[in-house]
Amino acid sequence: MLVQPLLLSTVMVALTVIIQIGGLAVLIWIMRWRAPRIASLSYVLQQAGVILVVVLGLFAIHAMQIWLYAAVYIALGEFQTFEAALYFSTSSFTTVGYGEMVIESRWRILAAIESANGFLLLGWSTVFLISVLSRLRSVEMDWLEGRSEPDLFKHDRKRDG
Repeated sequence: MLVQPLLLSTVMVALTVIIQIGGLAVLIWIMRWRAPRIASLSYVLQQAGVILVVVLGLFAIHAMQIWLYAAVYIALGEFQTFEAALYFSTSSFTTVGYGEMVIESRWRILAAIESANGFLLLGWSTVFLISVLSRLRSVEMDWLEGRSEPDLFKHDRKRDG
């Protein structure tokens, strides 16, 4: 019966998208919160710090998503150990799909949708990272040309309260 795996897949996609949105919101908040405090550091260290926070944050977001899928595979009884479920989930989410581990045919669609979901979420994270790098480059150019002091994450402070 295909209905149950498709319903579970839909729930998992929704949960992982919520994790993605929440995680990116936290990263943006951290970057805005830290931007005024790191203005005194040299610009190279400032950029490296921002990039490191973003990359590690994105990695943590995807780790949560992958672990969630692994927990579902354990709950379904597809794997005996969490390590095996995590390995399978990681290879599915990243679309590597080595193939030496398989799950019951009833739940194969869940793994296939995990791959499509992971592909989209990893792409979304890539776009986020590129936008941060682009923002850093733009701020650097403004600063080098003497137009303004570097403000990594300009926002309306009156609106934010």
